[in-house]
Amino acid sequence: MPPDLDVCVQVLAGIHERDGYPVNWPEEPAGWLDQSALLAAWVAELDGRVVGHVGLARSEEGDVAAALWSKREGVAVEGTAVVSRLFVAPAARGHGIGALLMARAVREARALGLHPVLDVVASDTSAAALYEHLGWALLATVEQEWGPAQTVTVRCYAAPEDP
Repeated sequence: MPPDLDVCVQVLAGIHERDGYPVNWPEEPAGWLDQSALLAAWVAELDGRVVGHVGLARSEEGDVAAALWSKREGVAVEGTAVVSRLFVAPAARGHGIGALLMARAVREARALGLHPVLDVVASDTSAAALYEHLGWALLATVEQEWGPAQTVTVRCYAAPEDP
């Protein structure tokens, strides 16, 4: 188990309580963060305390953003990586931590020869604003089935082309 996983779960629980992220609280939040497709994950600290997290995962079947970007670019889905599980504690926002975490994940994806993509629940307008501020391209807004009785609207993004 990664050393910061327990504290990340605590930070995530506070974010879920305040902001509703993730939309559905996972039965095993540590496993949700340390997902099986995970390539790498990073935390951000402020004043010696973990205040943020981002993961980078292999694209898997059903990753809509990966499929959309791959189709648009005419490449295999395996050429993408999904930026996921990004969060910053409310008290630490406004310091550029989200942008720094995103930049780290993008650098790693590119170092692996993969193009970063992500999706975000459409109602999370602050996250969408961050991605768009960072130059990410909106690929589409789609409906996804998240279980037998839950349809969620998500916005799918692709990172800007490598400068």
